[in-house]
Amino acid sequence: MLLLDSITELQLFVAAFAWVYVLALLLHILSQWVAPALPYAFRPVTRFLYDICEPYLRFWRRIVPLQVGPLDFSPYVALFAIWIGAQVLNSILNQLH
Repeated sequence: MLLLDSITELQLFVAAFAWVYVLALLLHILSQWVAPALPYAFRPVTRFLYDICEPYLRFWRRIVPLQVGPLDFSPYVALFAIWIGAQVLNSILNQLH
C-alpha cells in the first residue's frame, strides 16, 4: 500500500513540475518579447526566468536549430518535449501501479 501511495505522489510531482516549468517557459518567452517595456522592478523576475529557462532552451537550440529570421521555434520544441516527457514518465509509473 505504501508503494502505491508513493507512485501516486510521484505522478503528482511529475505533473506539477511539468506545469510549473511550462509556465516558467511561457513567462520567459513573454518577458523576452516585452523586455524593453517592462519597468526596472521586474528585472529580478526576468533574470530569474532567464536563469532557469535559458539552459534548457539552449539545449534544444543546439539539437534542433529552428530559427527562421527573427523567430526562434526552439521554445515550442522544448514545451512539446516537456509534455511528452511527463506523459511518458506518468505512463511508466502507471504500469507500476
